[in-house]
Parts: sequence; structure tokens; C-alpha cells
Amino acid sequence: MRLAVAITMLCLMLPVWAAEPSATKQHDDDTDLPPWAVERITPVYDWVSGWVDNVSRNIDGYFGSDDSLKVENHSYLRLSEELLLRQHRSNENDLALRYKLHIPTTRERLKLIIESDPEEGLGTLEQQARQDFRTGRFDGGKGSVIGLEKSDSVNKLEGWSNRLSGGIKLHMPLDPYLRFTNERLWQLGQSPWTLELNNRLSWFDSSGYSARTFVDVGRPLDENHYLRFLTQLQWQETYDYLEFYHKTEFYQRLNRRSVMRYSLGILGHGGHQPRADDYYLEALYRRDLHHGFLFLDVAPSLHFPKEAGFDPSWEIKLRLEVYFRGDIVHH
Repeated sequence: MRLAVAITMLCLMLPVWAAEPSATKQHDDDTDLPPWAVERITPVYDWVSGWVDNVSRNIDGYFGSDDSLKVENHSYLRLSEELLLRQHRSNENDLALRYKLHIPTTRERLKLIIESDPEEGLGTLEQQARQDFRTGRFDGGKGSVIGLEKSDSVNKLEGWSNRLSGGIKLHMPLDPYLRFTNERLWQLGQSPWTLELNNRLSWFDSSGYSARTFVDVGRPLDENHYLRFLTQLQWQETYDYLEFYHKTEFYQRLNRRSVMRYSLGILGHGGHQPRADDYYLEALYRRDLHHGFLFLDVAPSLHFPKEAGFDPSWEIKLRLEVYFRGDIVHH
């Protein structure tokens, strides 16, 4: 895969000064990689993650306070290679880079937001479903945004948490945007069930208005199993009709490095007379290949699309993913 080749080339070209041993002792039971691969990948990860951490803390310190050097920072850079094999249709291959800047000490002020893949702009929910891989939410996008965000400090369990942001989407011509998001989380009585509601209203100069409501109901069954019901409603000015999806998910933790997710979903559109566009079954296996930053996903699925008369067709998604995280606490 191109991602594996890119990592190998980066390791070979890495300067000698970046090849210092990691301060964290590695354990053989935390990796599936051979020793020679660990020796090459570890210094690359330490160097890139350190760069992500330093950049995010410096920006946080400029806009926030000196506490930026002490608090946890969850900025990340994610590199992924995905291969989609499909029956009756052409296969797809995608190399993607995603990043998010976290600046926590500006909590009481306007936050600077720099993020790739804004939620809006990818298309219909059916099109977004091709990007839905692990989160259960169709929220991928194209391009990057930079702007300012004002949020309150309300805990979602205690009241509505609101965020208002605005800025530009970075492509030519520049695309101004405004976005309002509010969230609420309820513990349903004394039961283990939780209900999360996430609403978003957006305006982009290039595509107009859009509105989305996301409902997440779930509960742990025991320490290794979780049940989840997801529903999303979406309207976009570009398409001007209501879309929906509903998904039931069952999570099974196989061990401390592997998990399975089984999904049953339906995609459709329409308000008074809703119509199904696709039914599908999916099983996703996710494996932590190396120390919590190199992951492998394998997800076979069976689809019953309306465009094919609801005849079944299979798909297999394969993804290799590397996270460069800035979540080290400095003392």
C-alpha cells in the first residue's frame, strides 16, 4: 500500500539527529510489527508527534496563557490509506491527511480553529456514508477551515452546551462560513442508558445553508460490550430535501488491542413519505498494530441499494491509519 511505502521512505530519509531512542520503554506485547520496523517507525513517530505538540502549544500560548505548557493537548495529525473493494462497481483507493489543532487555554476567550475536513460540503448522506468508517457519524468533508469559535463552559450533562464559530474555508476563491452547534447529554434516570443530542446550523457562501440533527442513544451491556442506536436528519440548501439514516451498532471488545463493531443501517430521504435508498449490514474489525498510533481496519459489508433494485452487493473496506498525537503533558 502507498501508505506503507511512504512511511518506509520517510524512515530511510529521516536525518540522523531525529533517530534518538524514545523515552518510553516499548513492550513486545503492544506491537504486531517486527523489530526492524519498530526501529524505523518509532523515531519518525516521536519526531512528528513532538512537532505537532510544539506547534499546537506555541499557538495556544500566543492566544491563551502560559498554562499551555502544562495542560494536556489533544492536537493530532492523521495519515491514512484506504482501499474500497466493491462488487459490480470500480474499486477506490484514497490517501488522506487530516489534522486538528487543540488550544485548551483559550477556553474563556475566542478560540482559534484550524481543522481539516469540515462536516459540511461532502454531499448527501448516501455519499457521506462512503466515508463513514469508525465513528458512526457521517461527518467528513473537503478542504480545511480556519476561524474563531466562542463556546460556553456548560457541562453537557447539566445544560445545553453552545458553540458559535465563523471564518473561511481554505480553497480558491475563499469561502466564508458561520456555524452554530449545541449539544446536550442526558443520563436516563438511574439506568445505564444515555441520550446525546447534537444540532448544527451552518452557512457557507459557496453552498448556502444546511441543518443537521444527530441523536445517539446507548448503554454498556458489560465491560466488553456496548449497544448503540444512531439517527441523523439532514437538510442542505443545495439539495433541498430531507435526508435521514438510522443505524444500530453492537460493539464487542475482543481484547485490549482489538474490537469488533456490527452494524445494521438504513439510508433514505423524504419527510411525510420517507423512502429507503440503501439497507446494509457491516462488520468492522479494528486492530491496534503498534502502541496506540498505528491501526488496521477491515470492514466487509453487504448493501441492498435502491438503484440496483435492492439486490445485494458486497463491499470490503481496508484502512491503515497512523496518528501523530500532541497529548503529552509537560512538567
